[in-house]
Amino acid sequence: MAFYSDDLIEEVRSRNDIVDVISGYVRLQKKGSSYFGLCPFHNEKTPSFSVTPAKQMFYCFGCGAGGNVLTFVMKYENFTFQEAMQSLADRAGIDLPKQEMSAEQRQRADRRAKLLEVNKEAARYFYALLRSPQGTRAMAYFQKRELTAQTMRHFGLGYADRFSNDLYQYLKKQGYPDDLLKDSGLVTIDEKRGGYDKFWNRAMFPIMDANHRVIGFGGRVLGDGEPKYLNSPETVIFDKSRNLYGLNFARASRRQGILLCEGYMDVIALHQAGFDNAVASLGTAFTSGHASLLKRYTKEVFLTFDSDGAGIRAALRAIPILKAAGLSARVIDMKPYKDPDEFIKALGPEEYQKRIDSAENSFLFEIRMLESEYDLGDPEGKTAFFRRVSERLLEFREPLERENYIEAITRRYQIGFEQLRSMVNRAGTREGIVAGERPPGTGGQEKKKKEAGVRQAERLLLTWLAEDPSLFEKIGDFVGPEDFTEEICRQAADALFEQYAKGDVNPARIVSRFPDEEQQREVAGMFQTPIRPPDSGRDRQKALNETVRSVKLGSIEYRSKHLDPTDIAGLQRLIEDRKRLAKLHISID
Repeated sequence: MAFYSDDLIEEVRSRNDIVDVISGYVRLQKKGSSYFGLCPFHNEKTPSFSVTPAKQMFYCFGCGAGGNVLTFVMKYENFTFQEAMQSLADRAGIDLPKQEMSAEQRQRADRRAKLLEVNKEAARYFYALLRSPQGTRAMAYFQKRELTAQTMRHFGLGYADRFSNDLYQYLKKQGYPDDLLKDSGLVTIDEKRGGYDKFWNRAMFPIMDANHRVIGFGGRVLGDGEPKYLNSPETVIFDKSRNLYGLNFARASRRQGILLCEGYMDVIALHQAGFDNAVASLGTAFTSGHASLLKRYTKEVFLTFDSDGAGIRAALRAIPILKAAGLSARVIDMKPYKDPDEFIKALGPEEYQKRIDSAENSFLFEIRMLESEYDLGDPEGKTAFFRRVSERLLEFREPLERENYIEAITRRYQIGFEQLRSMVNRAGTREGIVAGERPPGTGGQEKKKKEAGVRQAERLLLTWLAEDPSLFEKIGDFVGPEDFTEEICRQAADALFEQYAKGDVNPARIVSRFPDEEQQREVAGMFQTPIRPPDSGRDRQKALNETVRSVKLGSIEYRSKHLDPTDIAGLQRLIEDRKRLAKLHISID
């Protein structure tokens, strides 16, 4: 983001009206001073996605997505900041400065572009071969799998000829040198044999990155050859651990969550059945890189792996990786069928949707799989099982969440709630996890409730100030940006007060100051805190006074807690603030 000056970023943002831009993606209807529509970032039936022209910001009250026009384009199109800037600059007719690259950087960029070009050319060739007389066998394979012509076209499916140097000869005729073809992973160059193809006599699946660029291939052998499936090797443009098959389509899906499959055909079958949110790893185990990639597009992942032992083991490996990335995981039961392709062919999309709706919580799935390691008919085995379960329950560090799972386990296995809870607490004491925790309803929860109240008041005040800058003068004697206790909230307040001092309150510009997408989302939410319209001016005045009082009290308590005992000046400021707060009265007349 630092490559462009703040003034240039603001020029691009301000020259692209947010309502005009978002209207090209979402159908909006005006309600009062804002526009509303169905959120493009999660599945909903009632519009909760708002666009506010006055603030030049969007916010979804359902999923919390929010930001300015740059944020929207980045999120919707999966663009980098530079790509979003270029797109919006082109739209507004603004020329952006070209980034100066070193000779080495330019060489690397040129090499990547050439490799993408080679892969694209290979994909076109495979695509054409499938639809030629040579591709009859591969076409028969795809048709046997009940793929329509539209689906085959959508995924760019193709065929690699039975001659082992067919693609090599074709690409050489197109003028590509051996060293480039070797680096593409499509061709092996041997001193004795010359050039020969990585893929031959295979049904071909182009692999695309999130921006629809062909970066590699998967090929299924036609006949009894080995291996059955073959993937491109790792190259400059193809990293198996950071790409997912079908993500280029799934990222734009409006369905709930993302379906994580094991193979290409499962993804294609699901998309053909209408489940366009399906993806699969690329012939490798699921990694943290895959999880980080998924987190950019969803909060919830449905595991739809094969129902055999290998599929169960793959699910058990993927679940902790997804959890570590902060994603919620659920497991779809496809029995009595092996995989999504078989299931949909047998029972259809409606039944598959029912399986999605009833997908099992990933932790409860793990516990159910744990059962097989114990003899629950034997008292000793049953005790050992619950001892292990109690240790697993300690993974939930939040007491309320842990108790919710204890309750779910007791319902499933007919064990007393207090019995299991006692086992968990004993295990936690040994691990040093639950010792010293306050029981529900005591001071710990009261403190959290109070902190949440201050946090909400800070956000509410920022929203009011952004919507009505005349309030700055009215609250100036009582509260300032230094009174916002949360770091990111204080940064937003600093920027807003600074803008007011310069006579230009512009919350959309503040969002652009934050490089991280999660921070942009949070800051956008600070200026979109839901406000119930007061019944009268007196009610509004009362609400404003209470909000300022809450913010200031939070500030005083925070500073008191962190005050150095030797800081006499700081202590005097606290005393003065308490006196001033006792006289708080803000009139909005």
